[in-house]
Amino acid sequence: MKITCEDVANVALLSRLEFSESELETFTGQLDAILEYADVLNKLNVDSVEPTAHVLPLKNVMRADEAKPSLPRELALVNAPEQEDGYFKVPKIMEG
Repeated sequence: MKITCEDVANVALLSRLEFSESELETFTGQLDAILEYADVLNKLNVDSVEPTAHVLPLKNVMRADEAKPSLPRELALVNAPEQEDGYFKVPKIMEG
């Protein structure tokens, strides 16, 4: 399947993105190349390849979850630029 400028324009519309004509042409070529390469990968015989979640043999090393005494509130707030009622005071970032 070949990606067209109309396909990219439709996805842009659904994504609420605006592209110029030259950007549409650029992205069309890029997306088409990506999908062509994915099609090449789909044609590979991977029957003998074991599924893997990561290319390296990694595993999480977790410590025991044990309750320990925390930092005293006064010490935690000692370098706070602003505090209020024993809490860090930060600028409002959301309307509410």
